[in-house]
Amino acid sequence: MSAESSFSSLRYSICLSGAAAGDTVEASAKLAREVGAAIARSGHILTTGATVGLPYQAALGAQSAGGTSIGFSPAVSLREHLRKYRLPSNCYDFINFTGLHYVGRDLYLVQSSDALITVGGRFGSLHEFTSALEAHKPCGILTHSGGTADQIPKLVEALELPDNSLVIYDDDPDRLVKRIVKILDEKNADLRDLLEHHNQEWFLGDPPRPRTG
Repeated sequence: MSAESSFSSLRYSICLSGAAAGDTVEASAKLAREVGAAIARSGHILTTGATVGLPYQAALGAQSAGGTSIGFSPAVSLREHLRKYRLPSNCYDFINFTGLHYVGRDLYLVQSSDALITVGGRFGSLHEFTSALEAHKPCGILTHSGGTADQIPKLVEALELPDNSLVIYDDDPDRLVKRIVKILDEKNADLRDLLEHHNQEWFLGDPPRPRTG
């Protein structure tokens, strides 16, 4: 296995955060699908709240591009997911039934993802964005998608974030995903070094020594 193919096995989980209902769902449905498809084409994994609206559109986009999509449900089981919460199940490769309701599900979703991309959105998306920032996750904002995504730049400016480098803005879904992946590649350069200079079962032996010189 080549060094590049070794590193490509390191797949990032990128969360699409967006409104389940409201004005931005219809206005930005195509953009959400494009983000999901772009994540799939990049070889990484789409994560969402397993809900309707823009996250659902993103999951459809990832599915159409042959990608992997994981949903984090507020429900405790498939029955509750479908009956109580009335949420979709047809576009996910796997659903994690968190049993944490919506607020707990949001935190679990963010903590389980390597980065977050906000498209449109309402208060739930703002909660996921601030949770991602607190966890020092890269956050991509798809500008001109309405709702929370278009309010975040004003909030960031007003609240003076300690590290503005965590938040990037772009109006092009494919370009935004590529920029997020680039940040994650840089952040995980040590893992690249590990996978390039040790076999894929390095964890079964003695801890690898740091390279010098």
